[in-house]
Amino acid sequence: MGAKDQGADAIEGRWLVIPRTLCFIRHGDDVLLLKRGMHKRVYPGRYNGVGGHLERDEDPLTGAIREMQEETGLSVEDVRLRGIIHVDAGGANGIIVFVFTARATTRDFITSDEGMLEWVPLDRVSELPLVEDLPALLPRLFETPDDGRLFFAHTSYDAHDEPIVLFTRDDAAS
Repeated sequence: MGAKDQGADAIEGRWLVIPRTLCFIRHGDDVLLLKRGMHKRVYPGRYNGVGGHLERDEDPLTGAIREMQEETGLSVEDVRLRGIIHVDAGGANGIIVFVFTARATTRDFITSDEGMLEWVPLDRVSELPLVEDLPALLPRLFETPDDGRLFFAHTSYDAHDEPIVLFTRDDAAS
């Protein structure tokens, strides 16, 4: 089957998504979080992991590693896909987020144009102004054993623009 037979041009009436990565890097009992710059359009002043858009020639793993390197300068190992979040923000297009964890080999990060990087003890993360879904997401990443199964989530927004996040797990592997 050739490129034209993939059906990528059949977009009328179809749901389209923008692919992104979201990465949480650990070192010991700390996680590296990015306090987004006040100049950023999305989540200014809020703490999140690092990541960004996938490039046209990338798979999610390659994109996650590139984003971690670009935004932190850290060497990482044990990079793992942990879950996928499908975001319906109410527009014509949605977002698909590939969520990764990794382990840093050092604590020495670079200055990021995206905001301020900070190593945060996992038991203090909840004290920070977090991106809206992190209080539900981080326990799935760091408080439950990594048994290799992915989580899947769908995020939408209610009439008051509050997020509704529904999580499931891939139980087919059990």
